[in-house]
Amino acid sequence: MPKDYKALAADIDSRAVALFKAAPGPMRAFRGLMEAATLDGALDSATKELMAVAIAVATHCDGCIVFHVRAAAKHGATREQLAETIGVAVEMGGGPAAVYGADALAAFDQLAG
Repeated sequence: MPKDYKALAADIDSRAVALFKAAPGPMRAFRGLMEAATLDGALDSATKELMAVAIAVATHCDGCIVFHVRAAAKHGATREQLAETIGVAVEMGGGPAAVYGADALAAFDQLAG
């Protein structure tokens, strides 16, 4: 079933804003963790976002896939890098991860352009 990943991304953004308003303290702390975890260091931000995509695919988290695919593309990750990342996720997550991996690749195709 085709998905509109741009619409899903917008929905995720609006729901995140609502959650941030409802629970600002924990969400500020979580945002700080996300920012600190994905800063360039020994690994660049794109690589760290690709790691997050792999975990999202292996754990079957649709919203996480959309969020981190978009972030990986923003940080310069290529479609080829994403495809290799998905391969590792499928290795670790099996058949269900292959389904979510295909979703991640489709999300990249819509969101990276």
